[in-house]
Amino acid sequence: MSRAPHPDHGAESTSSERTPLLSEAAVTPERSSKTPLDGKPSKPPPQADGHVAANQSIGLIRGILCTISLGFLVFLQATNISMLTTTSSKVAGDLDAFEKATWFTSAYLIAMSALSPLNGKLASLFGPRNCIFASTLILAAGCLVSSAAEGFEVFIVGRCITGVGASGIFTISIIIVLELTGSKRRGLAIGLLNSGYTIGVAVGAVAAGALLRPVGWRALFWMQAPIALTAGSVLFLAIPHDFTAGKKGASDQSTLQRLARIDYLGAITLTAAISLVLYALSSPRKVPLFPIGLSILVLVTFILNEVYLAYDPIIPIALLRSRGLLLTCLATVGYMMARWCVLFYTPTFALAVRQWTPATAGAILIPTNAGFAVGGLLVGGLHIKRPGSFWLPTTIVYALFPLSLVSLAFLVTEHSSAWLFVIVVFFCGAVTGAAVNYSLAHVLHLTPSSTHYVASSLVATFRGFAGSFGSAIGGGLFVRTLYTSLEDGFEERGLRHREDLVRRLLGSPDLVENLGGVDREVAIHGYEQALKTLFIAGAILAGVMIIAQAGTGWTAPEEELDPTEEDDRTNE
Repeated sequence: MSRAPHPDHGAESTSSERTPLLSEAAVTPERSSKTPLDGKPSKPPPQADGHVAANQSIGLIRGILCTISLGFLVFLQATNISMLTTTSSKVAGDLDAFEKATWFTSAYLIAMSALSPLNGKLASLFGPRNCIFASTLILAAGCLVSSAAEGFEVFIVGRCITGVGASGIFTISIIIVLELTGSKRRGLAIGLLNSGYTIGVAVGAVAAGALLRPVGWRALFWMQAPIALTAGSVLFLAIPHDFTAGKKGASDQSTLQRLARIDYLGAITLTAAISLVLYALSSPRKVPLFPIGLSILVLVTFILNEVYLAYDPIIPIALLRSRGLLLTCLATVGYMMARWCVLFYTPTFALAVRQWTPATAGAILIPTNAGFAVGGLLVGGLHIKRPGSFWLPTTIVYALFPLSLVSLAFLVTEHSSAWLFVIVVFFCGAVTGAAVNYSLAHVLHLTPSSTHYVASSLVATFRGFAGSFGSAIGGGLFVRTLYTSLEDGFEERGLRHREDLVRRLLGSPDLVENLGGVDREVAIHGYEQALKTLFIAGAILAGVMIIAQAGTGWTAPEEELDPTEEDDRTNE
């Protein structure tokens, strides 16, 4: 049976059924300037200056509407990551879930990360337009469930549903951006997308902290639903119905044919493997070994399925064999894990150690996320304006990041300079924004162009894993260290029967400001030790990731013919 040709391979040089019937100038703005009328785009040829043009284009009005709608959706997706940093105390109190507060963010990130790998494949089968609209509907539903929860279990179900919806938004957003931008503006476009993401992380914590008292935490969730539905509907109408990504030939198939092509065993095993390991690492007291062992077994099953059984693998074999991509994904996970520890726990430092208000504590994310945006936009707009290797600048910014974490470890004290702390978190964000942009540009150089959409999706997926791992592993390390420090602190001072206070302090950092005397002293010291341990561990991890990123190399692969196109040419 003939399979559809891959969109990224060049069209034949002579006239055929695949060549455009109209010249580029004659193609309407609603249709890609590189897309033949039969709907099977060819790879854009390099321009005279070595740049590659965009695969598709849309009209100005559609472009503006897409930009605004994507901005709102990415903003909401990122907001759900950080908003619990300043509201978890109130949610935990109302739901009587102090010891389980780390799950508020972990549940969302686990669902988001576990399902992200599927979105690139689904977008290639059903189109980015349909998939991202479905994601917005699911995200809105999850927000409504969370807002109506009367117990911990229902709230976590709502957070999981929200994570499922969020899993498609950022991944498919990257696919849309790559499809609409050429190599000359791709770095700037990705920088802008990342800026929207980081603005959502920063504003989410600040806005949630400011609105918590006047409107309550439930309103913070249900108010997201109408925003998501409006942005998703506008985006659905703004994206042309023939806008595609991945294997364009799928658009000629029926829904049943597309459903038949999904690698269900691969999807189930990959999702299960990720969920099991994240569940185990999210444990606040003791990491259970059984789920980790089971996740390894399931992961092996996934790899064997992809290599030997899957007709249309979720992850192409060429990418599974790509050292550059695999090391990039590994480096991204470790690097961004350390970064997420900064995002999750600098507000905790402000609440517990400095006793700032929730709104002010959330505002500590503004400088670090402003730095992220500045770093990404600078390298995207000034440097990433060509195809090719970015090995050296990527390695350099990777090396700068651990220095910022070590500095933070020595600044998370009650009497440290607040201004110096702000400067360091800004620098931390700037090198991270530069690293994210550089590493994506470099991995596109290291992988065949026919796999760029899936490769980009995988990098975005592993970036999502980093949030989950950062929340799970970092949160587990933080809570375990805090628990031990509090227990030892009270015991050293001859104070016993403080179990209830310790339990509440684990999930409510703003409780510290209501304490006095020895209780307050022990609590502040416990938080200082837990934060210092967390940032030192993050610096060590980020240091190891320098080696992983350096190991990606700088040599581009020879272009490989997509197996599906081999079948087509054989059948021609």
